[in-house]
Formats: sequence, C-alpha cells, structure tokens
Amino acid sequence: MSPRSLWMRTVLGQIALVQSVKETFDCRKLLRLKIPSCVVSARSCSSMSGAVEDYKPPEWATKLTYIPKKRIHLAVANTPIHTWKVPGLPADFSVSIKRDDLTGSTLSGNKVRKLEFLMADALEQGCRHVITCGGLQSNHCRAVALAARQLGLTPHLFLRTDATDVKSAGCEGNMLLDRLCGSHIYLVPRRNPFLTHLKPRMEQLAQQINTASGEDSYLIPVGGSNKTGLFGYITVFEELMQQGALDNFDDLVFACGSGGTATGLALGNYLTNGKLRLHAIAVSDNATYFYDHCDETLAEVGMAHLNSRDLMRVIDGHKGKGYGISTEDELEFIQQVAMETAILLDPVYSGKTALGMVREIHNNPGAFQGRRVLFLHTGGIFGLFDGRMTPFLEQKQEQEPLIKMWPEVNDCPL
Repeated sequence: MSPRSLWMRTVLGQIALVQSVKETFDCRKLLRLKIPSCVVSARSCSSMSGAVEDYKPPEWATKLTYIPKKRIHLAVANTPIHTWKVPGLPADFSVSIKRDDLTGSTLSGNKVRKLEFLMADALEQGCRHVITCGGLQSNHCRAVALAARQLGLTPHLFLRTDATDVKSAGCEGNMLLDRLCGSHIYLVPRRNPFLTHLKPRMEQLAQQINTASGEDSYLIPVGGSNKTGLFGYITVFEELMQQGALDNFDDLVFACGSGGTATGLALGNYLTNGKLRLHAIAVSDNATYFYDHCDETLAEVGMAHLNSRDLMRVIDGHKGKGYGISTEDELEFIQQVAMETAILLDPVYSGKTALGMVREIHNNPGAFQGRRVLFLHTGGIFGLFDGRMTPFLEQKQEQEPLIKMWPEVNDCPL
C-alpha cells in the first residue's frame, strides 16, 4: 500500500471514529486523541464556541445571595504556575507566576474568565448584540468583540481616545483585532466617565438597535467588572486552591484596572479563610475608587458586611505617567523581563504591575506576609503591538546593534 493510500485509510478511519464518539465526548477530549485538525469539523467542535450550561459554584461560594445560573466555557482553564526569576528581585524573595495570559490565543488574559459568565447571561436573555466600553487599546473590548463573533453575536465597542477623527484611531494592537472581526466602534473622548457619559450612550444605542431591528442588546460595563463577571475569578480562586497555591504561597500580586479581578480574588480568599495576602496594584484610577467599587459589588452578592480594605491591599503609586502611558523605565523593564525570562508583559497592565511588585518588595517588604509571592499574569500581549515599543527598540538598536546585515556568505559581521 502506498504512503498516500495508507494516509487516506487512516484519515477515513479517524473520521468514522469522530462520528461515533462526538455525541459522547467534548471537543477537548477528542483533541486528546491527536486527530488531525482537518478531520475535526466545526460541528464536532461546537463545544469550543461554548454551549451554555448550568453553573454550579464551589461549595464555599454557595451562600452568596447572587450566583449566575449559566456559564459558557471560553477560556483554556488550569493555566500553569511556575517559578519566575524576575529581574531585580531581592535574594530572600521567591516569585512564581500564574499564567492567565495563556487562557487562549485571541481570547487570552483575564477578561475571558469574566466573559464565560457575561456571555452566557447574554445568550440566556436572547440578546443578539453586545455593547461594552474601554480605552482604544482595551483588552476587554477586544475579548468581547472576538467572543461575541465566536458566539454569533454582534459587538459594539465604545472606545475612549484622544483621536480627533476615525483615521487617526489607527489599526494596531487590540484595535487591529477589533476591526478584523467587524466590530461596530464608536470613538468617544478619553476622559468620559462611565456612569455619566458612556453608560447613557450605551443605553441609547441599545434602544436604537431595538427600535430598528427588534433585537435586544446586552450591556457590559468597563472591564466586565460587575456581580456577574465577578465569578470569573471565583472560578480562578477555586483553580488556585486545586493547584496548591494556598499552601505554597504567602502573597498574591495582580493588576487592578477595573476592579473585577480584585473583587473575585478577595472574595474567594475570604470565603476560604484568607490564607493569602492580596496586593492589587492600581494601573488606573486610585485605591479609594477600587475599594468603593469592590464594596459595592460585595454588597450586590450579599456581602455588605465586608470591608474590602480588610480583604486586600490596593497599592497606588505605580501608574507612572498615567493609565496606558508608558515611561522609559517601564519599557526597559518589559524588555529586560522578556530577555531574561521569556515572559511577555504588556505596557498597560502586567508591565506596570510586575515593576510595581519589584519596587514594593524592595521599598516595603514588611507589607508582604511572607517571602513566597505568586504573580498573576492577566494577559494583554496585544498591547505590545500598538506601536509604542518601536521607537524604544529602534533607540536600543542604535545603542547596541543586535540586528546586522550579512549580505555575502564570507562577510561575517561579528
């Protein structure tokens, strides 16, 4: 039998295998059989686009007065934890990293964790459109846009920017992905607050869509940070417990940009007797804003008696020049981390947070419960492609040329 005939026979056999088991196994189990991707049809992988299923919270969260009824699996869960030799770390501290930047490809990062509950709610309500908001390079808005298209919904994004016209909004980083998947984008002034300026626009758009088409829209706040999105990091905390994080680490450090991740982790830690000390590094707004937001969300799930100031430490002072604005030191740190550890940090969230963690360990070591620190990487890799790294790397090339021309075989440039 020729190699081609043997290959065809194997493929046909695997197709028959897929047909016989696709009603029994989900797509991830099928993938463990190492069936070629060309054989697994879109229909057999429908679970990857997310079948809405009943949500059963961990036992320790069952007393909350609000629990989402449904969940849809979008994230690659059980992201790994491994040691991380962060540049500049004191010798008596050890840091490991929880890789929530590996929750998917285009859906990577912490936002997809929240969307598992928010998108399930949207589908359960019969909505055909999803409306949300964020900055021009918002990771959240990119994740919403892609998840919406994956689930057959239409995304509408309100993006805050200093752009004065549509053309100047650009087509880089997260914005490239927003536009590739055909999002409806509405550019609004950068300093527009959510409650007074963005939410009214979102509500007005939803009404206009309903009037024109009869279709309903699902509104998601900044960062997906509400009582429903909260459960994205309730599930992550359960994952941390299963991975032994509560026994292997003393402190947990993470970025705080809209407050949802912080609230979910803080609540999970409290409900499981609070073994970890939580450090939320603010990359936007300030500690007072995040404490207040967290308290409001806690009240909405029946935990009004809690004070978020007792549950976590929100740390100001590491925003640099401001939200989404990079300093030379921050970009230098991002490159150093990439060169020494192969971990890619983004300039808006994880880069500022990791640098802030190193500085806090140096300047305020007593604020840490112990010396075993876990850093939660919340993703954001597409922020590296928004253009800001280009002039920095070009300047580095002038100082230390790592790119060299080698036109002829025998003309070694070294």
